[in-house]
Amino acid sequence: MYRYIVLLDGLGRGVHIRARLQNLGLDRRLSFGDVDLYADRHTPVHPLASGGAVIGHLFSSESATQVAQADLTAPASEAALAQRLLDEYWGEYLLLQTEGEGGQGTKVMRDPSGGVDCLYSPRNGFVTSDISIATTLGLYRRQVDWDFIGNNLVYPHHKTGRTGLAQLHELLPGHQLSLGPNLSAPEQVWSPWPFVCAPQRHRDRHDAQADVRHAVSTAVKCLAEADQSLLLELSGGLDSSVVAACLRDTCARVACCNLVTPVPGADEKNYASLMADLLGVQLDVRRLGFDRTPLDFQPPTNSVAPSTWFLQHAANELSEAIGNDLGVASYFSGGGGDTVFCFMRTAAPAADAFSECGLKAGLRAVRDLAELHQCTFWRAGRLAIRKLVAPPKPTRKPDHSFLTSALADEKLDAHPWFAAPSGTLAGDRERVFDLAGTQVFRDGLARGAKRHLRMPLLAQPVMEACLRTPSWMWIAGGRNRAVVRDAFRDVLPPGILHRRSKGTFMNYSGAVYRQNKPLLRDYLLKGELEGKGLLDVDALRRFFDQELASRDDRFMRIFDLCAAESWVRHQHQLQA
Repeated sequence: MYRYIVLLDGLGRGVHIRARLQNLGLDRRLSFGDVDLYADRHTPVHPLASGGAVIGHLFSSESATQVAQADLTAPASEAALAQRLLDEYWGEYLLLQTEGEGGQGTKVMRDPSGGVDCLYSPRNGFVTSDISIATTLGLYRRQVDWDFIGNNLVYPHHKTGRTGLAQLHELLPGHQLSLGPNLSAPEQVWSPWPFVCAPQRHRDRHDAQADVRHAVSTAVKCLAEADQSLLLELSGGLDSSVVAACLRDTCARVACCNLVTPVPGADEKNYASLMADLLGVQLDVRRLGFDRTPLDFQPPTNSVAPSTWFLQHAANELSEAIGNDLGVASYFSGGGGDTVFCFMRTAAPAADAFSECGLKAGLRAVRDLAELHQCTFWRAGRLAIRKLVAPPKPTRKPDHSFLTSALADEKLDAHPWFAAPSGTLAGDRERVFDLAGTQVFRDGLARGAKRHLRMPLLAQPVMEACLRTPSWMWIAGGRNRAVVRDAFRDVLPPGILHRRSKGTFMNYSGAVYRQNKPLLRDYLLKGELEGKGLLDVDALRRFFDQELASRDDRFMRIFDLCAAESWVRHQHQLQA
């Protein structure tokens, strides 16, 4: 991971603080005014002539090369430089600038992909990638924000800039913030909405395919060659297979891994082997057994909200073990591909085609929709018309299951991307809302604490190219993610290209629940959440007392509650 801390108000100049920073492996890389930037030696820092720096990896959109310090000639103003980075560059970076007369303020901008973590506390005078740095320095003491926890239980897996720790905030991707005397609320400087509007939208499917292929290939290759060695987590699905295809011509050393389980549903090694063979590397297959699923595991110390559950923890451990064995610099994942490549399960793409292109295109999209979902043309048409005329559904539905009535009135803290412009198409609305949900994907992934965890499908140029491609093109021919399938048709094996099924860990998760039901029951009914009166203990007891029906997936809600319980417990332990 990128590891840094920015200390404001001269906090970084005390002898004791500097000694602790040195013990943490953090060196002073930049000073301006009363601001000091400390980072470890593996974190790229590009100083700016005007003061400030770019932290992380930055690439030129035009030349697809990594940007050197000499390339960052500053424009006339801070705003101009920030806009230039968004327009002409991309990467995983944080822009740090001086602001105002005499450089008394500090402005921070996080790139749209969110590849560099950014936590801040104006009251305590720091911006950092890892809260454990601030706690080790004595600048911050962990204190659970129980208002956040209650809201998070009702709206899990939702990011807004709040964290589960008091007086600590996260700067969301594509936002910037002014600190110091000019403290202000975060400002959105990049939004997905302009890229789905009609003037930006691709009209020709071949142009869309070329744009998507160029963006994905460039993002994968640039990040791989910056790292030089990587472990690709091959799930066997289309998304990670596309990432693998883009690694064929890179100069980086590539290794591949795949996880299998003792129960049916998640054994994808045959599909993953197709891509490993294409790359000419051996596939490292590891078994995710039931012995790797402890309930009360230690969340990553840099985690600032409940996120990690047992499956993520177990997968983290296996991937990290492989990474250690092979000595790679980073992990590559196809995470976010379903969302970016518009894998939608509603009739919205057909509704969008009617709205934007008229009757003929709309009927063609209905035919594609019927083929995709294996239903009649008439049913697909009725659903498309309903989507066309019905009012938009809420962005997120609350989940009050197993929660006390004290949380009944919790309101959703809206993500900034939920502010859809007037006249937005139904499909664009749904996929942008889903895209906001991908911002939680990096949270709590312990393997990203020691090595970079790359998600190239969430890189800025990939998001923009896919958003420019209208929703109905993604279901062409009755295939999900049709545009990316056609874009990489010449390099994907037929078994991957034409595959319609997807692997699932649901059977494995259900088996873990059944094996650990008494432990799960005690863990929740004798825990911190219950002690705060947040859980409906009668409803939980009834659920635990009955046999799990074959299609009852409410055990996943139990795992969410356990993830929150685990996170809270360990914050208290770390505080002590």
